[in-house]
Amino acid sequence: MNEVDRLIFQYCPDGINWKKLGDLEDAGIVKLGRGKVISKYDLANSPGEYPVYSSSAVGSGEFGRYGEFMFDDERISWSIDGGGRFFYRHPHRYSVTNVCGWLKVADQNILSTRFVFHALSNAWSRKSFDYTKKAHPSVIREEYFIPVPHITVQQEIVRILDALKEFNVELSSELTTELKARRKQYNYYRDRLLIPGSGDVEWRTLEEIGEFVRGKRFTKADYVENGIPAIHYGEIYTHYGVYAHETLSKVRSNMADSLRYAEPNDVVIAGVSETVEDVGKAVAWLGDEKVAIHDDSYAFRHKMNPKFIAYAMQTDAFHDEKAKHVSSGKIKRLLIDGIRKVRLPVPYPNDPEKSLKEQARIVAILDTFDTLTTSLSEGLPREIKLRQQQYEYYRDLLLSFPKPDEAA
Repeated sequence: MNEVDRLIFQYCPDGINWKKLGDLEDAGIVKLGRGKVISKYDLANSPGEYPVYSSSAVGSGEFGRYGEFMFDDERISWSIDGGGRFFYRHPHRYSVTNVCGWLKVADQNILSTRFVFHALSNAWSRKSFDYTKKAHPSVIREEYFIPVPHITVQQEIVRILDALKEFNVELSSELTTELKARRKQYNYYRDRLLIPGSGDVEWRTLEEIGEFVRGKRFTKADYVENGIPAIHYGEIYTHYGVYAHETLSKVRSNMADSLRYAEPNDVVIAGVSETVEDVGKAVAWLGDEKVAIHDDSYAFRHKMNPKFIAYAMQTDAFHDEKAKHVSSGKIKRLLIDGIRKVRLPVPYPNDPEKSLKEQARIVAILDTFDTLTTSLSEGLPREIKLRQQQYEYYRDLLLSFPKPDEAA
């Protein structure tokens, strides 16, 4: 028998009652309410240090900072306009807007606020609110039932769940820090390998190294499940890594004659993006067949190692050179006349065979770093998701007391 079972046996010999929030409010054990209208205009006219929470914000729900506050105690808030997700607000000075509801535990001898938060979050995970069924306090009070074990049992459950939650936060922070360190290490060695301080290396413009082929337009309406392999410029910075053997997308086969293609070993470069960082990103096409490319991208045809070029186009030096040739405005565009002038380092430029061997050596090292960094990038969200599922499993287990028929 674990500690929770022991406490239930000791303090709840007759079982555990489930109570509707409305009944708890009527009994004066909890209070329910709604926030007040606080606009961006209000924030601008009364600046301050006190957070304002709203369902229109993401993360913790913080909308802004204000010179006034509504509460300074422990409460639970939730979004009224769809979602209905619950947030625990620890004691501090804060406000909630009119699109939020709030709950205050009035009798801490009967209910723990943290316990109520965990119980409501557990119940919320099984419900659905939308813009037709809003989570008004009047709805919440009728919609939710929570278990009310003895306060000692509540405190033990809270201790366990809070410990799990804290562990998840710490693990996420540690994994994120580790990933950042690995990426920093990878970027350092990549730049040192590709841009050595000495040795037989010559900087050459892309137009000296190879030639460009601009793609032809296709749209999402042209996408099919089986057709011509195609690379859209946006996929270069949202989906692909340094290289690819197969494509995410395919377009209609009857478009074949109207398209332009990247050949195997070409490097496909994004010509348009909303950021300077993403425009000019490249993927080495290592597939066995030619691939259609969008007209806002270029196929760079050359006689070098394609992965070497793609890696070189990730360096700070390439980014700095590229930035000189990016158009201003909301949409960043790297025009062909500009990208031709961007330079890349070429090892042993006067000895093609030796140059390719050196490029292959550098690529092999960078592939190892890239694999490690990619595995961490993919493993991080997966590990965090698993830990969250573990927390939810134990939360469900700890709060799954038998329900009376009317609460089922």
